[in-house]
Amino acid sequence: MSLDWNYFFSLFSMVAFWKACVIVVILSTLSWSIGLVLGFVLACFKMSSNPWFAWPTKVYIWFFRSVPLLVVLVFVYNLPQLLPNSGALLGVPFISGLVSLVVTEAAYMAEIHRSGLLAVAKGQREAGHALNIGFLGIQRLIVIPQAFRISLPSMINEYVTVIKLSSLVSAISLHELLATGQRLYSQNFLVLETLLAVAVYYVMIVTVFGSVLQWLERRMDVPSRSPESLSEAQCAALRQTAQPLGVNKASVQTGMPPALEIQQLRKSYGQNTVLKQVDLKIAHGEVLSIIGPSGSGKTTLIRTINRLEQIDSGEIVLFGEDYIKGGALVNKKAVRAGMLRIGMVFQSFNLFPHMTALDNVMLAVRYHGQAKNQDLNRRQALFLLDRVGLLAHAEKYPHQLSGGQQQRVAIARTLALSPDIILFDEPTSALDPEMVGEVLKVIQDLAREGMTLVIVTHEMDFALSVSDRVVMMENGLLQVNASPAEIMHADSATPELLRVREFMGRQT
Repeated sequence: MSLDWNYFFSLFSMVAFWKACVIVVILSTLSWSIGLVLGFVLACFKMSSNPWFAWPTKVYIWFFRSVPLLVVLVFVYNLPQLLPNSGALLGVPFISGLVSLVVTEAAYMAEIHRSGLLAVAKGQREAGHALNIGFLGIQRLIVIPQAFRISLPSMINEYVTVIKLSSLVSAISLHELLATGQRLYSQNFLVLETLLAVAVYYVMIVTVFGSVLQWLERRMDVPSRSPESLSEAQCAALRQTAQPLGVNKASVQTGMPPALEIQQLRKSYGQNTVLKQVDLKIAHGEVLSIIGPSGSGKTTLIRTINRLEQIDSGEIVLFGEDYIKGGALVNKKAVRAGMLRIGMVFQSFNLFPHMTALDNVMLAVRYHGQAKNQDLNRRQALFLLDRVGLLAHAEKYPHQLSGGQQQRVAIARTLALSPDIILFDEPTSALDPEMVGEVLKVIQDLAREGMTLVIVTHEMDFALSVSDRVVMMENGLLQVNASPAEIMHADSATPELLRVREFMGRQT
């Protein structure tokens, strides 16, 4: 027995099949799209620290990933027997099929979204926080675009799965492709020819719409992009349009309060007390370097200043005004205003990988609406990139830059908000030795311009050359607070300074 090829090819001119294709496309696309949105909400709920959100969501996902879709379809279609008022909607096979697919797909999409959200590094959120971008802004501008790009291949695969699962809706008499084929071969008994045609129709749908989604994936594939450095002529043209952005220099007057005052600061992680009653004052325009062995509390100290870490007790006063208090009600408006005056540069750069160097610098200013218009924001960002020697790389993405270049972009991004104080968390520790100098030079230029800088560093020569004061921390305490000159000329009468010289590897 051979296949009836004439009949097989005739099925591709049959209107009923093409109408069935339209039903499959609409049903699959709606189910996938609605499931994508609901799945994201479910993923956020599941990751929430609030158990009233997390646990019901976990149960929902567990249940609908466990129950076969066919069971859900039959149950939903027959639900009007329990809820007669739902018959007007659920009695329609298309709507019952859509509801069944959506509630099932939302559970699968939630796990896909969750994997994407978990893949976005914590440092990305911290960088957004350091730029004083709110929670929703961080999600919208930083986290979701990255998570979506990471999850997109899995989402495309899920779309293909939904197209194939739509064939199960034939069980509730929706005239999609499989049901149309079944009706035909029950009349003419040409089963193989009919099912082969149905398979070809499904392959065509998957190929066409899968290709569209794969095109979208390629468009969002940032690592595959390779913009070149701008030429000297292009850089010269951009310099003509760049708008200078002044750095907030210190204007010290007698009787002015310190730029930053830390009082009795205490911070613990469980039973481990990291900061123990820390007191520190930093004057306007002062450059303070914090040194000490690993685990001494250096990074934790500066992270409390912009609320990346919550303090247990104590107080941080900013320019003579209340800013952060441990164990007390926080004036959120005052805290947000204070955070705008403090910038931070991270050890691991934390540039936003889905944005160019120029967009990284422009982001916070655009979010806070500080530039009068987009063109002014762009010209100021170009000025800052030129200032750190990276104008030629303005259109490159972070993965196309060296470590030293990325750190200089991070400094430019911080400067874009014109902060009064900049915190540096070991800005050179993640760099190759030959790249350290280019970053340190930018920091030295800022110090010469009168910026208030707090630098956690292991670069001892740099700390001595650029700092007004050097603080050494050990075991959560400030052991030494002295000028570079005092450290360099320490003698046996000041054993604590000799300890600093020993830590620096200097001859005692």
